[in-house]
This record gives sequence, structure tokens and C-alpha cells, in this order.
Amino acid sequence: MLRPGNPLFARIVLRALEIEIPAIDYGINLLQWSSNMNIYVGNLAYDTRENDIEEAFSGYGAVESVSIVQDRETGRSRGFAFVEMPNAEEAKAAIEGLNLHRIGERAITVNEARPRTERRGGGGGYGGGGGRRRR
Repeated sequence: MLRPGNPLFARIVLRALEIEIPAIDYGINLLQWSSNMNIYVGNLAYDTRENDIEEAFSGYGAVESVSIVQDRETGRSRGFAFVEMPNAEEAKAAIEGLNLHRIGERAITVNEARPRTERRGGGGGYGGGGGRRRR
């Protein structure tokens, strides 16, 4: 059976969507494949581990991944994470059940993650100018 990691899988799925044939002919359940939900988890204590988060979410269903976002320079947690659950219904139940739930000493914020917005490059620094005029 084809799996998402297989390059042929993506081609078959795209072709099935393009010509609107039932992908089940290829042994692929498109609804199951495309229902992954990414969940934002905020207000985490800095010492919270991925295991702690996975344990809380696994009570609602399968957890595909947990990723605590870390500061690039210090390697320390930035206080939020993302959880990916393969079943959207289970993910919605987890969001409802865990929002304002305590992990460690903090009540966490849990909601569906929004897509990343495109950031403009560069940034930072001062606008320059503003110096003294010479006559």
C-alpha cells in the first residue's frame, strides 16, 4: 500500500484530485490523509518537556508530533509548542478539553494553529539619517 512518504503517493493523489477519480482505487483514503491538524499550545512553563505535552494530548487520540519552539541563541524554550494530530475530530476534542488545562504550574492556551504568514526579510536596525545638517 502506498504511504505519504512515497513519491508516487503524491503524484497519484494530485492526479486523483485533478481528474476527480476516487483515490480509493489506489488504496488511498484522501480524507484520512488530509485531515491532520496542527495545534498551537501556548503559556508553557520553560521546563515543560515534549513528553508532558504528548501525554496530555494522547488522552484525546493519536499524536503524530510535538515540537517545542526554542530560542535560536539560548536553546531555551520560548514557552509555546505545536502538536500535530492525524485525526481532525480528535484534535478538536483535544483543543476543547485542554484549553486552560494545567500542565505543570501553568494553565495552557490551546487552539488550532494558524498558517505562518510570509515575513519580510531584513528588518531590525535603525532607519538611519537624522544626523545634524551641515551648512
